[in-house]
Amino acid sequence: MSNGGSVCGPISSYSRVRILHLLFEARHTHPEGQLSIGDLCEATGLHANTVREHLQRLIEGGYVIPTVEHRTTRGRPRTFYSAATGDPGASSPVARDKAKAAARRGDLLRSIHPGAASGLGREATYQLDALVEHLEESGFEPIVDGDRLTVDLSPCPHAAGLPENRPMLCQVHLGLMQSVLNEAGGPLAAERVQEAVLPSDCTVQLRDTSARLNAHTEQLRHRPTQSHRTGVVHGMA
Repeated sequence: MSNGGSVCGPISSYSRVRILHLLFEARHTHPEGQLSIGDLCEATGLHANTVREHLQRLIEGGYVIPTVEHRTTRGRPRTFYSAATGDPGASSPVARDKAKAAARRGDLLRSIHPGAASGLGREATYQLDALVEHLEESGFEPIVDGDRLTVDLSPCPHAAGLPENRPMLCQVHLGLMQSVLNEAGGPLAAERVQEAVLPSDCTVQLRDTSARLNAHTEQLRHRPTQSHRTGVVHGMA
């Protein structure tokens, strides 16, 4: 992938980014959220052997989950592929192991440098451990601001790539970040990529879903109750 920077890891190839994009989209376009080798070949124009090689790298990286179909008739069962989003039923054992290993290394670092501890809580801290390692593996140099809940990835290693490829790249990377956060388990979510002034600028906004939920609960607690004609009192609209 021509991007003018040092991009590494299983998603260093733009073809793999395209495959991941298709698998993320399949969650909304296909009943089971899965695609076959044939589906991916048709969508990308790549040879089947090339698609298989890319999928193998993505499986090894914890980004894709293979599922062998159950057949009741003769014939070789097909293998279908889905994105490892970290959601229930879409969790990769490779991604789970990576998240646990990142948390262990984070704990070790914080035991040596207590000042590096985060005030976000245990679960959120472990999510950031996993996220930083994922981003470093992908060729980024992340700077996390725990107060603003932002991740600065500037300068973006994809900045010198083709402009028309950027929307898909950003969308896939944001999806992968959310998958990592889901896999680690905790309140943080990858919300959006902030608007950039320069092509090399890239800052991802995170969101603390527990804080949002607590604020909503507090708002409901102070909201006046409303009586409906049935006589039943509801605390929320």
